[in-house]
Amino acid sequence: MDENIEFVDFKFEEITYKTTLTKKFANRTPYTPPDPRKIVAFIPGTILKVLVKEGHKIKKGETLLVLKAMKMDNHLLSTINGTVKKVYVKQGEVVPKHYLLVELK
Repeated sequence: MDENIEFVDFKFEEITYKTTLTKKFANRTPYTPPDPRKIVAFIPGTILKVLVKEGHKIKKGETLLVLKAMKMDNHLLSTINGTVKKVYVKQGEVVPKHYLLVELK
């Protein structure tokens, strides 16, 4: 057995196993749940319309902006009630995937 191998404990259904991790898995970015106050682009596209401004009070389900991607108009909706803290985009801007578009408070 190679002495340079590092084992980690893995518990599944009350049984503890010893295993190794690939470098890719060990160096991965840990999962963080999405923040409902940060509206991000789920796909690259072009901003067609920005329907809110900073300080605008919004309700859950209200359209914040329209993102054109893959020949479709995608209406990005608020997932919470709140106030617009900052708008990071303007009409006509091209944005990449995961780009922060609007922040709520």
